[in-house]
Amino acid sequence: MIESTCGYIIREGKWLLLYRNKKKEDVNAGKWIGVGGKLENGETAEECMIRETIEETGLTIHDPKLRGEVYFIYEDRETERIYIFTSHRYDGSLTDCNEGTLAWIAEEQLGAIPMWEGDRLFLNRLKKDTGEFFTLYLHYDREGNLLKAEEGDCV
Repeated sequence: MIESTCGYIIREGKWLLLYRNKKKEDVNAGKWIGVGGKLENGETAEECMIRETIEETGLTIHDPKLRGEVYFIYEDRETERIYIFTSHRYDGSLTDCNEGTLAWIAEEQLGAIPMWEGDRLFLNRLKKDTGEFFTLYLHYDREGNLLKAEEGDCV
């Protein structure tokens, strides 16, 4: 199983997102996603989230909050567990990202931009900010269509 992180920095009602438009052969091409990436050997999810945020944005996040785990289950490739984080505190200046275009998106616009259908489900949970940890299983077909979404037990 692939393990990755995905994080959202939130400031003044806006969410920092990455529009994937710079890499060839990108499964996320043309979609807005959170920043993050694959865990390296021996790295915790929090360490990965901090490292990936610096690499992709130039920002150093403080006190990232682990909000949930999302399992992406595909018909044609390996399952991926993604640790979902939010952060409201950071230092530094936003830099260019070699994977796409970074932008602060107003919370009320999140439903109108192109993204994975399953991402909308967990973003709605994050926007409610109940503080409850969640587990979500998202089943996708080969074309990237969401077949089924199931909530799991809290860990």
